[in-house]
Amino acid sequence: MDNKAEVREFLMSRRARLSPADVGLTAGANRRVAGLRRSEVAMLADLSVEYYAKLERGDIAGASAAVLESLARALLLDETERMHLLDLARAADGIPTSGRHRRRANAQQPSRVALQRTLDAITGGPAFVRDRHQNLVATNPLGAAFYSPVIGAGGRIPNLARFQFLDPAARDFYPDWELFAQMCVGIMRVEAGRDPHDRTLQDLVGELTTRSETFARLWTAHDVRTHGSGTKRFHHPIVGQLTLTYEELAVTAEDGLSLLVYTAEPGSPSAERLQLLANWASEAAITEHS
Repeated sequence: MDNKAEVREFLMSRRARLSPADVGLTAGANRRVAGLRRSEVAMLADLSVEYYAKLERGDIAGASAAVLESLARALLLDETERMHLLDLARAADGIPTSGRHRRRANAQQPSRVALQRTLDAITGGPAFVRDRHQNLVATNPLGAAFYSPVIGAGGRIPNLARFQFLDPAARDFYPDWELFAQMCVGIMRVEAGRDPHDRTLQDLVGELTTRSETFARLWTAHDVRTHGSGTKRFHHPIVGQLTLTYEELAVTAEDGLSLLVYTAEPGSPSAERLQLLANWASEAAITEHS
């Protein structure tokens, strides 16, 4: 990915979304731009117009931490957007996000035995490990049952992004499909900023851009986000509607892996349906091995 183009389009998109009123300025008459002017951003960030214009052209290499922080404040970046800007600057300077070279990984990393045992020990909800390319690296038994529409049969690659944008079943599985699509692209945008030379991610973005108009539209918006925690709705083909909360934890022993666990509110219909799904998965496993 072209770092200069990424910086240019990110800064321009953040500037375009702000109005003068958002930052305490008066719009004035004969305004030709929907968002802030470059001169207004420069003033808010205490930069010269020439220097800000240089940054917005993508020439961000060598920008100091103070300049980047001032720019983040001027553009009202949230924490995820701020970190994305810093990642883009590090990439321009040739510095890996972590301060060290990333370990290169295959498209899907093998699951360690200890990691799989950890997943299997989680019995109260679906648990799975996802890599930076949106692959489902490993799941617990309930997670495998939960994500059966994604995993499928016959060797389908369990990739959440491909499922989201290329599989019609995703619109049934995710009642809030558009929201899930925005989240998926935002997470991939963060990863692209952290490592713009990740060829596997580049190939995935290229594939989805050419095959999904929605992905292409969301990708050009340059919105970024992290997963963290929250609530999601699903419609599972076996047990129906599920409303689940989730927590994401970094797997620090494996660069780029995240552990996510879904749980239901105790005593809720979703909790009862999760238990039904667990029973179904257990019976299916017994049948398979009998």
